[in-house]
Amino acid sequence: MRDVSLNPARSRAAHDVTRSATQRSWLDDPVIAARLVTLSAGALRAVLAPDVGGALAAFYEVTPEGPLHWLRPALPEAFEARDPLRMASFPLFPYCNRIRDARFAFDGATIDLAGNDPRFAHALHGNAWRHPWRVGARSESAVDLHFEHEPDASATGDWPFRYRARQRIELRGGALHITMSARNLAGRPMPFGMGHHPYYPRTASTRIHADVQAMWHADTDVLPTHLGPHPAVDALRAGMSPDAFDLDNNFSKWSRVATIAWPDERRNLTMRADAPFDHLVVFAPANDPQLCVEPVTNTTDCFNAVGTQEHVGGCVLQPGEEIEAALSWTPLRE
Repeated sequence: MRDVSLNPARSRAAHDVTRSATQRSWLDDPVIAARLVTLSAGALRAVLAPDVGGALAAFYEVTPEGPLHWLRPALPEAFEARDPLRMASFPLFPYCNRIRDARFAFDGATIDLAGNDPRFAHALHGNAWRHPWRVGARSESAVDLHFEHEPDASATGDWPFRYRARQRIELRGGALHITMSARNLAGRPMPFGMGHHPYYPRTASTRIHADVQAMWHADTDVLPTHLGPHPAVDALRAGMSPDAFDLDNNFSKWSRVATIAWPDERRNLTMRADAPFDHLVVFAPANDPQLCVEPVTNTTDCFNAVGTQEHVGGCVLQPGEEIEAALSWTPLRE
């Protein structure tokens, strides 16, 4: 089980991209810059890559020493590959994380998502992150991004429900705000979930603070097996090092507030979420520089999972029904 292996703390200095000159290079690349939307409010900047899955490429603060990154910034090759997995964060529609064997039963039929991405054995993160988003209303500090999915019956593994998604990204009050919404445009009910997938700078001193109640244990395919206690639950409440466990797990009934802290740098970033972002994913793999703390509305494999609605999450949107909820990230320097 990947979620119970304890690991000693280890140095992350080589992976600390807080003020890396390499990360700054693409900010000044005119070819890449032409594809981006940059928001500003005071010293804060948010850089969006609409054509890379509607992703956030960077969220940083302008300082005399250079950009101070609050999320892990995208590398230049992420733009070349148009790969949201190497961005700072990206939206998840119309479900979060994996669907076992890329299929599930719904409304008397089998929904087969197999073949939509040969890299993954299980369907992953929905489909909105695999497509460009359209830029809508825009100001210096805010932008609307839009995506509309029209099912393609000839495309293997395509999501068979028509829907429209929107992100309202805004810098205000010293924080990054993202309001996510979706409307079912199909003439039938649609199963649904959404979330965001932020990556954080990971160093030897990083700590994750979150009030959670239980953890979904997972099998070797990182698919949930059962909800129950785990030492990580108490560790998160106290302030957990990403090096404490080998995690890629969902946590249930969190307080919808989590803080990523870098105490040696005397700074932290607090994430807040509205309902129904009632589930939290912590991705902190062993021997790896990645760290994600993800607000989501559903557990992994929620359409197949056995459990109560409270523990599994997700919902069913009726024809024409819309859902909307907001997220925010507030940086603080002491």
